[in-house]
Amino acid sequence: MANYNEIVNLQEVSETNAMIEHNNLDVRTITMGISLLDCGAEHVDAFCDHIYNKITKKAEKLVETGEEISREYGIPIVHKRISVTPIAIAGASACHSSQDFVKVAETLDRAAKTCGVNFLGGFSAICQKGATTADELLMRAIPEALSKTEVVCSSVNVGSTKTGINMDAVRLMGEMIVEAAERTKELDSIACAKLVVFCNAPDDNPFMAGAFHGVSEPDCVINVGVSGPGVVRNALEQAKRKDFATLAETIKKTAFKITRVGQLVANEASRKLHVPFGIIDLSLAPTPAVGDSVADILEMMGIEKTGAPGTTAALAMLNDQVKKGGIMASSSVGGLSGAFIPVSEDQGMINAVEAGALNIEKLEAMTCVCSVGLDMIAIPGDTPASTISGIIADEAALGMVNQKTTAVRVIPVIGKTTGDEVNFGGLLGHAPIMRVNQYGCEEFIKRSGRIPAPIHSFKN
Repeated sequence: MANYNEIVNLQEVSETNAMIEHNNLDVRTITMGISLLDCGAEHVDAFCDHIYNKITKKAEKLVETGEEISREYGIPIVHKRISVTPIAIAGASACHSSQDFVKVAETLDRAAKTCGVNFLGGFSAICQKGATTADELLMRAIPEALSKTEVVCSSVNVGSTKTGINMDAVRLMGEMIVEAAERTKELDSIACAKLVVFCNAPDDNPFMAGAFHGVSEPDCVINVGVSGPGVVRNALEQAKRKDFATLAETIKKTAFKITRVGQLVANEASRKLHVPFGIIDLSLAPTPAVGDSVADILEMMGIEKTGAPGTTAALAMLNDQVKKGGIMASSSVGGLSGAFIPVSEDQGMINAVEAGALNIEKLEAMTCVCSVGLDMIAIPGDTPASTISGIIADEAALGMVNQKTTAVRVIPVIGKTTGDEVNFGGLLGHAPIMRVNQYGCEEFIKRSGRIPAPIHSFKN
């Protein structure tokens, strides 16, 4: 098979340049996954030394290489990131208290800053069937760890189609989200923007806050996340009033072109860093920039305002065609790959919330057919922990039953209530505080144990 660089033709080059210049096409992230399984130690200080040395050695040239590729090809590469083995696994023998895990988080933060990356993911626990002592200690360390670090991101997987939902972990994570919000209330509870709770979390996701390096992954790997909502929206302008077959084909062909850009960057990063290439994650990840919105795509398809009847059907088609286009362009599409619907990071979504067209209940329905779940949603700061746990349980149930990844990243902004606004800045954007159902679920969340896996989990 010919090398990718040998089969790019002049038309593709021209199209790519236009997408970059006019439609906000970018490579959102080059993420280096690093295994920490060989860094085990009996004492936390030795473990911290091992992980700092390995991360700074492996990722020493990651930022420099990303900037070099960006200059050579004229492709914006917005972030360079690192993901590591879930720390509850890698640090199980070294960490004997939550304070030990906080110390590890601070070491990860220092290593990430030494390398110059934007974020580091993997302060994580994988506990869908049950939590080990290390899992629970890490979860309880999350609020303090995220309040004492700047670029460390955390994730916890509480459910899967195969195992069901660990409701003890769901209850604990509701409490930890509230505590993380309280610890960073002077910064609009920003710690919660770096924390996501998953069902069916993938091992190779390059996007934050949910990135971690799965235990079945190589020692070191390069994963690339590409994003282009503006490109898809522009393409759909040419398909106005056309039938659904034309609409679908337009999305698929556009996703193909976007993925090709990611494949080029991934191959070059792999070659220059002498690290195996893992996957391309083709996720339409919006930004606060005007025209770079998934909501705008849905409205271009004919939805008057995102949240109106037809929204879920439009999103389902968008997500599916993005995946089909990506698979046509690369044999290594992975991660999440589809459409993200974060509220604060998407100006069109913000507009829909402010217009009264979009609420959390409709967003939950949309998560049945999109790539992740309830993402970057600001809620009143006095929302009970049990209510947040209920939201997590609902999303986990959707993921478990539908055999897909779902997630929750909500931010109870201390001191603010429905109708107020919060501004996180940068890619995290700004958001109106959304109403949460005032009826509770405390008695349900108090029950201990695990919601069993669905009947269709019994497959070999």
